[in-house]
Amino acid sequence: MSSTLFSSMKYSDSLTVVGISICTAIVCEAISWLLIYRTSSYKSLKSTIDKASKKLETMKTTDPSTATLVKKSKTKKIDRVESSLKESSRDLSMFKFKSGGVVALVLFVVFGLLNSLFEGKPVAKIPFVPIKLVQKMSHRGLSGDDMTDCSMAFLYFLCSISIRTNLQKFLGFSPPRGAAGAGLFPMPDPKSN
Repeated sequence: MSSTLFSSMKYSDSLTVVGISICTAIVCEAISWLLIYRTSSYKSLKSTIDKASKKLETMKTTDPSTATLVKKSKTKKIDRVESSLKESSRDLSMFKFKSGGVVALVLFVVFGLLNSLFEGKPVAKIPFVPIKLVQKMSHRGLSGDDMTDCSMAFLYFLCSISIRTNLQKFLGFSPPRGAAGAGLFPMPDPKSN
């Protein structure tokens, strides 16, 4: 009874994709917790990065009236702290690499399953006509000329990005503040120029 009620709902396909995306994000974070976040080596690396980033922040907030000799020694200390922070961040990213393969496998399997379920079928309506670049992604695999139709791949992509990121923040699994390359676009090193 409830399955027929759910399938006759107006937004059932959209809700199915969003629900599966939420479940996938939970499963992926559970895998990451098992392989990464609960280990003592991850916790020690995270605390090392946090301490180094706090130390770096306090070292960079300095009084401009200090002598040049003090500045030179301070810049050497800052360079040492920055290099240890980079090394710890690199170790952390290598540590996370092993769970990344398992999570990618889960995401590929779920995407393949969803693709077979909703192949060529619009799952949502976009309330506006998107720009050409977005149209190619949002209308991927759909027949017809209605560019407000949204494919499963686009909706799943948007849901996966937003849900998993917010779930990581909620559970406290987001990368440490000072981790180099913590974001999608890491800040360039000003000294390498």
